[in-house]
Amino acid sequence: MTTEEVPTQDPTRGLESAVAVVGMSGRFPGARDLESYWANLRDGVCSLSTFSEKELLADGADAAELRNPAHVAVQGRLPDADRFEADLFGFGRTEAAALDPQHRVLLETAWAALEDAGHAPLNAPPRTGVYVGGSPTEHALAAGTDPALAASIGALQVRILTDREFLAPWISYRLGLDGPSMTVQTACSTSLTAVHLAVQALLLGECDTALAGGVALGSVRRQGYVHYQGGIFSPDGRCRPFDEKAAGTVPGSGVGVLVLRRLEDALADGDPVRAVIRGTAVTNDGSGKVGFTAPGVHQQTAAITEAWAAAGLEPSAAQYVEAHGTGTELGDRIELEAASAAFAGGTGIGLGSVKSNIGHADAAAGAAALIKTILMLEHATLAPTVDVTSPVAALRQSPLRLVTEAEQWPSRAGLPRLAGVTSVGIGGTNVHVVVQEAPEPRPRARAAGQPVVLPLSARTEPQLAVLAERLAERLGAADAPPLADVAHTLRTGRVAMPVRAYVVAGEGQEAAERLTALAEGRLDTTAATADALGEAWLRGEEVAWPVLDGEVRRVRLPTYPFAGESHGALTLRQPPAQASPEPQAPDPSPPGPADELEAAVARLVIEALDLDGAAGLAQTYFEAGGDSLTAVHLAGRLRDEVGVDVPIQLFLEPITLKDMTTRIVGMKRGGDADGALDALLAEFEAES
Repeated sequence: MTTEEVPTQDPTRGLESAVAVVGMSGRFPGARDLESYWANLRDGVCSLSTFSEKELLADGADAAELRNPAHVAVQGRLPDADRFEADLFGFGRTEAAALDPQHRVLLETAWAALEDAGHAPLNAPPRTGVYVGGSPTEHALAAGTDPALAASIGALQVRILTDREFLAPWISYRLGLDGPSMTVQTACSTSLTAVHLAVQALLLGECDTALAGGVALGSVRRQGYVHYQGGIFSPDGRCRPFDEKAAGTVPGSGVGVLVLRRLEDALADGDPVRAVIRGTAVTNDGSGKVGFTAPGVHQQTAAITEAWAAAGLEPSAAQYVEAHGTGTELGDRIELEAASAAFAGGTGIGLGSVKSNIGHADAAAGAAALIKTILMLEHATLAPTVDVTSPVAALRQSPLRLVTEAEQWPSRAGLPRLAGVTSVGIGGTNVHVVVQEAPEPRPRARAAGQPVVLPLSARTEPQLAVLAERLAERLGAADAPPLADVAHTLRTGRVAMPVRAYVVAGEGQEAAERLTALAEGRLDTTAATADALGEAWLRGEEVAWPVLDGEVRRVRLPTYPFAGESHGALTLRQPPAQASPEPQAPDPSPPGPADELEAAVARLVIEALDLDGAAGLAQTYFEAGGDSLTAVHLAGRLRDEVGVDVPIQLFLEPITLKDMTTRIVGMKRGGDADGALDALLAEFEAES
């Protein structure tokens, strides 16, 4: 029985418990965004990087290791992963340098995913939860073992800025999301487990919107690996899932975040539905396998069948399965056996693994696989598994067939396009997700094409030009969204920033031409109809945009073009003095005259808050970006270096930092607040 001959099933059954994917964003080897990711997948590109000895040595590789015949100079790498637009997220330079690059790229990806869903990242829907996970990183290990860094910013601050357990809370805090915030860890299946938990939370009503995904950024350095006979890594730097020559995987990096909502809510609110999650399931192998790191057959099969049961569908309804597919002999053999048993009712079901393109993205592997599958559904195209020349013989007796060339994903009568995505973690956690193509949008009443104002903003002029150029390209495409929807999304789904512009247009091609002129710095403002609200927008005012005629929806538009500077990354390859800032040595000498004491206090305040000199003291503590962690750090340095204990209440008062400095000097003279820091620390520890 072929996939075109599956038993009749009700495609609407189970939709009451379906979850919509309304937005997503990701960065993977060879792809800075999902458009380039899809192009690479469709074209069968292997995006693994091969490095020269000179490049590896420049990034701190051990010359002796490079001489090892088993060394493989290949990696699935994210270029520019050390760059971060820190100011956008409220981090000073000192904090940003200590913040793990893994946290940085996840924050930016979460921002972009919300924009892709048509929601302003700093004004997301109420009760938005966060479910994400990450991988171990060299930066975190170097930070945690660097006494100089701990002396500089405090051991607690180091942990909070680098530990994986704070990945989700940083997103919730910096984006103002008040739903559940959970960091998930199930090894290689982390990000797909995060999706499962987010789906369950939505269905249980614990949140109304959820961000789910994961990140893996072991190091920002270019580096290879050493192949060991019998190990999991490939001897030649290529990953060949389900191939007779498969001999291992390749380390990779990546980050992916999906925005999820209950399907009925997404449809009612006019969200841009990209795909539908029909069912999910998680199992664990327990002790039913040959070893802790080995996978097991029976519980992988159970995860698949349970997920399709949750979807109200038979596994035979699947047209494609995106496998975990590590390209290891044992892993592939067991996964193929498990999947063949689960999908036994079907024939000719496509099979693939994105690890052949990007390597093994560890905690982000499941997100990479799910996003790949959604992109294939959107484009009705099956992407090939690359570098495969001889599929394993076991496929001949399997309901599955390995997809090795790009091909059309056929539609069928009575059932939508359906796929399954599997992720397996060391330790035995198996996850399977059933994904369905997005439903056709329902008809709606549209207003006549009246001229509308399209507002744009960014933090810098070059970023504004990039945004205008990308939006022009989108509106000039054959499948450009209605201009009223574009205006609605730009007005309600973007954060207002200081550098602003607008264009007025009545249809998409006209808008594209004016946006191109804006990007190139040749917009003729006299030719464009001036708009009173547009001019108010230019002046930096908060504009109350009028309701647009007709029924408008959120649509997918180009997201914010991040352009942060490099904040580096800590590494174990460098001497400690180079790996982190020099600690500020306590001054054992007694304070001098009042002006010297005040200067010393001011210096500590400026350093702790990363201010641009004494002019920054005109702000209040919170205006300068201060928080409770910085308060602990600053209070500690004031006690150690100046000899004054500062009560927590002082940081909460609405006074300028200059006045706060004067008060602290007065405390020193009067000997006030003895033991206040100890009380503050005890209070903070109790709350955490």
